[in-house]
Amino acid sequence: MHDWLTNLAGAERVLISLHEMYPEAPIYTSVYRPEEFPNLADADVRTSFLQKIPKAKEKHQAFSILRTVAFERFDLSEYDVVISSSHAEAKGVLTSPETLHICYCHTPIRYYWSGYHHYLDNPRFGRLNPLVKAVMPYMTNYLRVWDRCAADRVDIFVCNSRHVARRIKKYYRRDAVVINPPVETARFKPSDSLDDYFLVVGRLIPYKRADIVVEAFNALGLKLKIAGTGTELESLKEKARPNIEFLGRVPDGELNDLYSRCLALIFPQEEDFGIVPLEAMAAGRPVIAYAKGGALETVVEGKTGSFFHKQDAQSVAEAVRAFKPEHYDPRAIREHALKYDVNVFKNNMQNLVNSAWNGSRRKDDTAAKWELFETSNPRQ
Repeated sequence: MHDWLTNLAGAERVLISLHEMYPEAPIYTSVYRPEEFPNLADADVRTSFLQKIPKAKEKHQAFSILRTVAFERFDLSEYDVVISSSHAEAKGVLTSPETLHICYCHTPIRYYWSGYHHYLDNPRFGRLNPLVKAVMPYMTNYLRVWDRCAADRVDIFVCNSRHVARRIKKYYRRDAVVINPPVETARFKPSDSLDDYFLVVGRLIPYKRADIVVEAFNALGLKLKIAGTGTELESLKEKARPNIEFLGRVPDGELNDLYSRCLALIFPQEEDFGIVPLEAMAAGRPVIAYAKGGALETVVEGKTGSFFHKQDAQSVAEAVRAFKPEHYDPRAIREHALKYDVNVFKNNMQNLVNSAWNGSRRKDDTAAKWELFETSNPRQ
């Protein structure tokens, strides 16, 4: 199960790895744009009634309530094991008492639980439709109740970081096994030489906070390359000085050269986990990261990068001034990144599924399944 398949991002890379583990298992989702997923060309993808509704594939955010219906309507009675890859409604599927449901929860969905006021009151989200702003408090209240009930349908929660595990515990009152998401480390390798630029990689949308990096490098005058597109691109270009270069969307095949030759990757946002820093580390380069969220679990101070503690331009600039590229060993940085390789993810997930399924056939209650997995995987 997966919430929607409209663009390739971190959650979708988890799904692709699950598909590689179980290639004959069908994939159920609300809407699907096959042109965006060449890796799923051989997959049996089954969509909901939303696939036929105009604009549902382009504006999936507007169909939250209908997705609750869509996922509950899927007939999963023939399956022994269901794995949901979910940060929204996919975990709410209905399964029989005999079916084991494992949810890889990327996060409890933010605008249900972190407060819709963040979206209504934040001027950076000022482009929200007035009708959406008026309806959101009422819609979110219903969806929060539905989401809490949907969480009770899951037998075992898995998540990508301890940061998300704490959110699952707070909002769903459930424990979660931490299995870090897959990083395709084989795509990257260190370079024999460096250039003189710093790097930002990712979608240019408000919460990614590329704006504070642009402001910092306007003041520093150092070279900065920004790879990515998004709603903030034009406004960032207007603010940026000539020392900042916008590369647009960079093909996967060119990312290694971009990562491996930079002085450091700048990672200014709070993420639940964050794949981009580990891609940079797989290419042997350190990361200057905002000290919050998943970065605190993947960046090792003084070994694979450094942190700034306030999410503003001044803190970014101070961290860049203090950065010494000669203090970092590219080989040691890459070795650290290999701990998060896609094969490590697959092995951990396979062990969990096997242990949980063997436990479910011997014992009925979820607590017993959890205890069995914890005993057989004490390091998780």
